[in-house]
Amino acid sequence: MTTSRRHFLKTSTAATLGGLALSTFVGTPSAVAQVPNVPGFDDTKTDIDTSTTWQQKFDRKIKMGLVGFGYCQFGLAFSLQNHPNVELVAVSDIIPERCAAMAQAAKCAKTYPSLEEMVKDDSIEAIFVATDAPSHGRHCLEVLKHGKHVATAIPAVVDNLEEADMLYEMVKKTGLTYMMFETSVFHDRLYAMRQIYNAGGFGKLIYSEGEYYSYTPTPVPAYKEWRTGFPPQFYPTHSNAYYVGVTGGSFTEVSCTGNLSVIPQFMPANNVYKNPFCSEVALFRTSEGGMSRMAVTWGIPGIGGETGRVSGQKGSFWGNGFQGLPESNELVKTLNLKKPPLPPSVDSGGHGGSHGHLGHEFVMSILEKRKPLVNIAWALNMTVSGTIAHRSALKDGEQMKIPQYTF
Repeated sequence: MTTSRRHFLKTSTAATLGGLALSTFVGTPSAVAQVPNVPGFDDTKTDIDTSTTWQQKFDRKIKMGLVGFGYCQFGLAFSLQNHPNVELVAVSDIIPERCAAMAQAAKCAKTYPSLEEMVKDDSIEAIFVATDAPSHGRHCLEVLKHGKHVATAIPAVVDNLEEADMLYEMVKKTGLTYMMFETSVFHDRLYAMRQIYNAGGFGKLIYSEGEYYSYTPTPVPAYKEWRTGFPPQFYPTHSNAYYVGVTGGSFTEVSCTGNLSVIPQFMPANNVYKNPFCSEVALFRTSEGGMSRMAVTWGIPGIGGETGRVSGQKGSFWGNGFQGLPESNELVKTLNLKKPPLPPSVDSGGHGGSHGHLGHEFVMSILEKRKPLVNIAWALNMTVSGTIAHRSALKDGEQMKIPQYTF
């Protein structure tokens, strides 16, 4: 544990919201494609390398459990139940009707009434946690304590630095696989940026931007209303990935400002977070010494999406792709910037065709006994920076240091 994290542990307040992510979705819950009005789910266009085909490397099937079939129905959104190297053992949701619908959709015979019951099943090797955001950290800790690999929907934790450190230490101690399913890392643009960065095409990044815009004038249904008035920078990973997911680096300090809103759910008396902001824009210092502007907003009508841009010492990737110094332009021409093919049974899915790639990465990281792309350090560096950004906004943009995680 670093000194900076010890300092933050002394001053942090633990998030106390709990329970599984279950909403008031009404319709045909067995059909994942019918998820209503979820930003990003219809964004399926993606650029996959068609010059090659997927080749199966392993015959082994990982015995897996899937938890959560709420408003976003994320438990089945990443094609884990269809992966050729996965045997789906059981599914779980604390609402019986949803649990039955999830089992029917996944063609799975075994169900559990809760994650806490599922983790007791010794036959299960790995669990995907698609529960409510405030419970992600607690639930992932529970899975790891029972000796199982774990993947989680975003964010890794919510406003709980002590829980973040516990999760970090547990992953290091157990050696088990932990992965956060941050969708932006497999957007076509960010995937290409990462290949260019890793090949040296950018040099160090001088400046980067990321935005997650989702207009929510009325609360999105959620268990215990956790989404109502949710501080924008508590959900920062779609935007923060446009630095962390490109470089593998981190943010070291932040000044953030928030926009006071007339939207009722973002009035402090109307949400459990006492949050007044519907938009928060953070200016970060990066571990490379550069700057990042990362914006999350729920309050701007007419726009939506997840995107970003980066500029380095040797070139930039903005609206029209990469443009840089002559030697970098020539280097980029030699790189394959298209995502690799997936198993035929795995659909690329929504959020820029990222879903299938995230599920596949989790499976392969376990089989290959390696760190996954969005490992514990990446997950916490994307998430905790947003926690500190919101605290900065509450103090009118006060510059604050950010805990650092390496792995």
